[in-house]
Amino acid sequence: MSRFRLCWSPTSPFVRKVMILAHETGLAGDIELLAKNVWAPDTDIGATNPLGKVPALVLDDGTVVFDSPVILDVLDRQHGGPSLIPATGPERTRVLTLQALADGVLDALVLRLLEGRRPEAERSAAWVERQMRAVARGLDALEDAVFGFGPALDVGQITVLALLGYLDFRFPADDWRDGRAALAGWFETASKRPSFLATLPKDPV
Repeated sequence: MSRFRLCWSPTSPFVRKVMILAHETGLAGDIELLAKNVWAPDTDIGATNPLGKVPALVLDDGTVVFDSPVILDVLDRQHGGPSLIPATGPERTRVLTLQALADGVLDALVLRLLEGRRPEAERSAAWVERQMRAVARGLDALEDAVFGFGPALDVGQITVLALLGYLDFRFPADDWRDGRAALAGWFETASKRPSFLATLPKDPV
């Protein structure tokens, strides 16, 4: 019997963060995936997460945990291996700030994607440009931050992996690698990890 139930979508980069950690820590087999289309008119995600978002994790006692940083924190305390979130000190601050940076870039990308799905007459080019500037600044900051990455994944690096994978998935025409050789090189290696390959996003048929 599964220890956890995860409200899940096959395209959400925030869900992917959770599943990468689950595969890295051996918890993937303990998680039952509950498919949710949060955009469907009849979606019931609001009954689990009042914010209407995935991921949301249901613990075995019925407690609901959201969103992805909190879920990662909970799951990181459920396995017997090395922690992916440093317990204290400057390293904890660095890792959590890295996660926040990559999450913020993902937020901007999702807003850009959703704006592009609005009727053309309702779209705001200025709004899209604002998000693209945030993405560019964030990626430039990650290009600098990559030199501090250690050999083992932590939740910050997991979030960067999910972010860069999402860029390639949703915005393949964007040349995010241009001028960011260090980040691109790190991703080239890290994207070969089994946890990354096992969580590749795909649009539902």
